[in-house]
Amino acid sequence: MGATGYFTHKDCWKHEMGAGHPECPERLDAIEDRLLVSGVGDALDRREAPAAAVGDIELAHGRMHVAALQGLSQRLAQDINAGGPTHSQVDPDTSMNVHTWPAALRAAGAALAATDAVMAGELENAFCAVRPPGHHACRDQAMGFCFLNNIAIAARYALERHGLTRVAVVDFDVHHGNGTENILHDDPRVLMVGFFQHPFYPYSGTENPAPNMVNLPIPAYTKGADVREMVETVWIPRLEEFKPEMIFISAGFDAHREDDLGQLGLTESDFSWITWRIKSVAQRHAKGRIVSSLEGGYNLDALARSVEAHIRVLADL
Repeated sequence: MGATGYFTHKDCWKHEMGAGHPECPERLDAIEDRLLVSGVGDALDRREAPAAAVGDIELAHGRMHVAALQGLSQRLAQDINAGGPTHSQVDPDTSMNVHTWPAALRAAGAALAATDAVMAGELENAFCAVRPPGHHACRDQAMGFCFLNNIAIAARYALERHGLTRVAVVDFDVHHGNGTENILHDDPRVLMVGFFQHPFYPYSGTENPAPNMVNLPIPAYTKGADVREMVETVWIPRLEEFKPEMIFISAGFDAHREDDLGQLGLTESDFSWITWRIKSVAQRHAKGRIVSSLEGGYNLDALARSVEAHIRVLADL
């Protein structure tokens, strides 16, 4: 079997949105510590994430959105030098510091480099331990802790730069991947399957989704066994019918029962099972090609255990 890649970069630790914010650099520390203590990290092909090229980012985002983020970053640096604030607010719970734009470029670049390595056959699959996350970032809007949509950029990149004709996106974050849907909803080359707590932020995903969007809104306090049944009866038949040539995963772990940012009842064993089902589809139709990128997950211990479980399945450990 091929190797599993692990992409990250020190820049992803430098982006932070203020004291007490749940989307914090310590999330990556918790994952790294867990992979070290468990020995799982030793089995991975560790690679440094490059910065994404603007031309590749614009496969999924409008030119003005990218320019606005660059401009905000530059202006913030100038304001700080003049004694101004250290953060620039993008929405009520999302802000930039001077390191946010470089971190966002690395987070997107990780998914692109992982796509290249998997497509070249150097790796069978890959996990990107990056932040900021991406799945709320719309074509022309940053929101919900997200600035660039790492997975949507990578999916478009696989289609446009590598010439694939069918890619799937799987999103198991507790929140609906509204940004990914916004970017990919009109692209028949993409099938997106997701579940999310509903009603819940960002209060989307239920009104007339496009034919290539398989959205499963589920009520608070739903347990893992019920989620598994929905995955098996709804996601899997659509994925099997679509026969993706590559699968991209928005790997959010905030549906864990211990995570206070959601109210679903999954455990790390459920994330293992979901990963195994996705991997079985990839092995049948996509030569095993999977690129997974971190989204949510805010209880540090539950996040670390869940990422370990997810990677163990990817790496056959």
